[in-house]
Order: sequence, then structure tokens, then C-alpha cells
Amino acid sequence: MNAESLLKMLEVINGQTVIFLNSDGLVSAFSLSAQRLTLYKPDEIVGKHFSTFYQQEDLSNRIPEVFMQQAVTEGTAQNEGWLQRKDAEVFWSYTCMAAEYDERKRVTGFALLIRDETEKYLSKQVVDEYIRKLALKKKELDQFVYIASHDLQEPLINVRNFVELFRMEYLESFDQDAHLYMQNIDAATEKMRNLIKGLLDHSRLSIDQTKVVIDCNSLMNDLLPRLSGVIKSKGARIHYANLPVLNGFESGIKQLFGHLIGNALKFSRAAVKPKIEIGAFKEGDFWRFEFSDNGIGIEDRFKEKIFVMFQRLHGAEIYPGDGVGLTHCRKIVELHGGRIWVESVIAEGSKFCFTLSAN
Repeated sequence: MNAESLLKMLEVINGQTVIFLNSDGLVSAFSLSAQRLTLYKPDEIVGKHFSTFYQQEDLSNRIPEVFMQQAVTEGTAQNEGWLQRKDAEVFWSYTCMAAEYDERKRVTGFALLIRDETEKYLSKQVVDEYIRKLALKKKELDQFVYIASHDLQEPLINVRNFVELFRMEYLESFDQDAHLYMQNIDAATEKMRNLIKGLLDHSRLSIDQTKVVIDCNSLMNDLLPRLSGVIKSKGARIHYANLPVLNGFESGIKQLFGHLIGNALKFSRAAVKPKIEIGAFKEGDFWRFEFSDNGIGIEDRFKEKIFVMFQRLHGAEIYPGDGVGLTHCRKIVELHGGRIWVESVIAEGSKFCFTLSAN
């Protein structure tokens, strides 16, 4: 079978752009798809060196020579890079060169396969650039939160110190209104301190950690004694069994479980003993966890708002807190490749669901 017939057969089989070269690297046969890709007609390219498709920079760096020598030595050579058409327009290519030998192991020619992968390359470049910019913005944001939070601490500490000095110096002169003012100042500074701490804790969640094997049953066994006081005072019942073993960030998973159990205990109904059910089951490549309670419930219109930083649905005098717990939960879940949401009925209870990667 001659080269022309072989080229036609290859195009029929898989539409490949194949160019045959002689032992010196000169084009000897040119397929129809090669004409479409390079814009050269056979009479314009046959007899010319395949380096015609390379840009001047690559020619200066002897890329075609090295490429062909590798094919001679190893039998095949592969490469990716920019090639140019007849009109000097460039395209990103995957090229593969295979050497042909005679019975004496002498090179008689080459088969050169060229594949235009410009669209694939540009798509990857766009994605890589987006990921790079996203990582940079995340790093800048984390640094900003950390620095800003520390800078906010200094004037806050000064306020607290001067308030304490003022109280020590003039306490005997305080009337009822003055005592009330001081209480309000104390409450405001304490709230600011907690908000700053919440920001710092949230920023630290993104600090690189190492995943470890976590037995969620053992984690619960360690966690519940720390909550024994509020569990006992509310007469709460917490049930869990057969929780999975998974790979994760241990401190993050502990915070996640602790926040969800703490919320279920906090937002319980008056005169109703809290009942919390915790379960998990496999769902594709994820473990799906469900934390169900019989608490006050959440209106549908607030089911997204509760995961936003510092967003509260109730006054601090009714349910104390700073509105950061569920924001932490969402970030922890997302760091594990999952998502979190809530299903709820007012005055019946809520079910917080989240997924964690099983891999």
C-alpha cells in the first residue's frame, strides 16, 4: 500500500491528520485533513521540511531537530506546543512522530500525527487562571480578615481597660443611670470581642490541615461529655448509632458536630425536652448526615439566611449567640467537598443535612 492510499485509509478510519516524511524530515505525502489544518496544498508543502510548521523561536531552540532525533532513537516521540499555519496563525497541537525502519534498522521515513487541541488548551488555561485568581483572592481575604481582626482588638482592649479604670475610680459616684450605661458598654464591648473572635475562627478554618481517619462514633463519645451540663439541665436525649469512619479534618468535624448539637439544644421549645437523632448513610461518593431535633423550627424564608455570617433570627436576650456557628458549619462542609442545608417545620423541629466526601 502506497503512502497516498494509507493516508486516505487513516482519514476514513479516524479522521487523523497524518503527514508522511522521508528520512530527512521532508514531507512526502500530505493528507486532506492536513491541508485543512495547515492551509497548505500538497504542491506547496511536499518536499519541504516539517519544521515549516514551527515558529522561529522553536527553530532557534532546535525543537524540530530534537523531536525527530528522539523518534529516531526511541522509535516514537510526542510533544505539545504551538505550531503555525500557512497564514502564520498559530494553534496548540499535540504531535506524535513515529520512525519507520528497514530490515537493517535504518530509518526510511517518519509518520507525523498532528492534532489541533487549541480549544482544549485554551479552556484549561481559562480554568487554571480562574483557579489561580480565586486562590489569590482567598489568600488576600484570609489575610485581610486576620489582620483586620487583630487591629480591631487593640482599640477594643483599650476601651475595656479604660472602662474598668473608670469603674474603679468613680464607682461610688455612680447613680442608677450610670450603672446602666456601664452595663451597656460592657455588653457592647463583649459582643464586639465575640464578633472579632468569630471572624478569626472563620478565617482559620481555611488554614491547610491534614486529613486523618475519623471514627464519628468515637468523636461523639468524646464530644457529649463536654455538653453534659446543658444536656442534663434540659433533660435532652441524644441518640446516634453506626456512624461512619471517614477521612477528614478532625478539628473541623468536631466543630461541625458540636455546633449542630449545640444549636439543637439552644433552640428547643419551652416545656419540651430536646430530642436529637443523628444518623448517616452512604449516598454515591458521599456520606449524608442528618441531625434531627424537635425544636422551634425555621421558616422557609430564613433557611438560607441562617448560614450567612452574623445573621440572627432571634434577639440575643432570647437566644444568646453571635450568628457565626452555622457559617462555620457551611465552610467546614465545603472544605470536605460537600454541602449543607436544612429541612424544617415551625413548632415541630428541624433536620440539618450535610454531605461529606467518602474518599
